Amino acid sequence: MLGARLYGKEDLRLEEMEIPQISEEEVLVKIKSAAICGTDVRMYNNGANGIDVEHPLVIGHEMAGVIEKVGKRVPFYKEGMRVAVAPNMGCGLCDDCISGNGHMCRDYRALGISLDGGFAEYVKIPAAAVRSGNIVPLADHVSYAEAAITEALSCVYNGISQCHIRPGDAVVVIGAGPIGMMHAMLAKMSGAGKVFVSDIAQNRLEACKDIDPSFIPVGADVAEVVEKMTGGHGADVVITACPVPSAQQNALKMAANYGRICFFGGLPADRQEVPLNSNLIHYKQLIVTGSTRASLKQFKESLGFVTDGILDVKKLITRHFPLSEIQQGFEYAKAANGLKNIIDMD
Repeated sequence: MLGARLYGKEDLRLEEMEIPQISEEEVLVKIKSAAICGTDVRMYNNGANGIDVEHPLVIGHEMAGVIEKVGKRVPFYKEGMRVAVAPNMGCGLCDDCISGNGHMCRDYRALGISLDGGFAEYVKIPAAAVRSGNIVPLADHVSYAEAAITEALSCVYNGISQCHIRPGDAVVVIGAGPIGMMHAMLAKMSGAGKVFVSDIAQNRLEACKDIDPSFIPVGADVAEVVEKMTGGHGADVVITACPVPSAQQNALKMAANYGRICFFGGLPADRQEVPLNSNLIHYKQLIVTGSTRASLKQFKESLGFVTDGILDVKKLITRHFPLSEIQQGFEYAKAANGLKNIIDMD
């Protein structure tokens, strides 16, 4: 089969490899579409722990396809099923796993992160993921590309869930990339009255109106615009969907009394310590939280939003690339062109 292995920093090689062999408790999925994620781009740009020329990895953790082969001891799943695949899995024994939050497990593993993933014609789903229900059946009317980007949507849904958005809330999303747009869409779905989307890239601000005409695109003057358009109230919810320290600092300033703030975008290792004015948290009674990955329940619920037509994620898909052009796809994504870029296997 053909697959894309990462060997280190900026060393992604498209090569022939053996189709994975499965055990009696595993499932083989023929990938149809896999989406390029910001995490994939960071791994490509910077390399990743445990990945080198001696230990290459097929990356890609947003994927969907058709079940090709089912182990003899695997119940329910059948060959030919259209499926989406949730990449995260835990040990199954710790408190996080038992509570349904395997994505927070200390021994967390993920397809495309620590195990071979979706930028290949086939992927093996380990027994632990099969038992946990990481393979989710896909409705016929949902495309493989839509299903693939559900993984990113589920991570955003986890972040939005921390914010407890109420009907009529003023919500600010800092960062108008695909993750920021998903936050804006979910904020609107949750009942937000005004959704401000802030970015310094004009092309991404222009795309906001294509996603939802009700979104309010704003540039670097976001604090002043929010102050004016909320009558001095401020933002009830602020979400930082970008890896920028100043965004976290500004979030505290923009938040209204009793505001909720989610630091969704993680920061680079050399900028992860950020001075914050804790008096703003104290005197405005702010709630500041973080968010990472997504639970399997959130993955399934997010796929439900797409299946039921509540969210139209097709608007987020900018370009499709065949697997043979994955290098061009990564270069396109690296340049922050468009929103979600899809690698198709057929």
